[in-house]
Amino acid sequence: MFISACYKLAARCASRGKTMSVQRKRYSADLKTRVALEAIKGQKTAKEIAAEYGVHPTQIAQWKKQALDGLPEVFSPQAGKREKSEEALIASLYQQIGQLKVQGDWLEKTSKALR
Repeated sequence: MFISACYKLAARCASRGKTMSVQRKRYSADLKTRVALEAIKGQKTAKEIAAEYGVHPTQIAQWKKQALDGLPEVFSPQAGKREKSEEALIASLYQQIGQLKVQGDWLEKTSKALR
């Protein structure tokens, strides 16, 4: 029933040239971390945490699950290797950017000389 009412409202707005757009809430990683940690501690209920932070209890359960699922990766030996390989990749990409910049400058300089 509720869904059909939403469709009717959207149809009415569309017929009048208006669009219905719903802006999704975006939460910072810091807030998600604080909320998930409070949920993991278990000192407050999900409903209490939800009231404090203005987040739905279902969202708190999802963030708690994500945090608990991600914890093993934090302590795995591959995490350090992955971080080092990412740093090496970034250094390589910066080197390529530098080379391309030098080549671009050289091409620009030589094209001006040919004119």
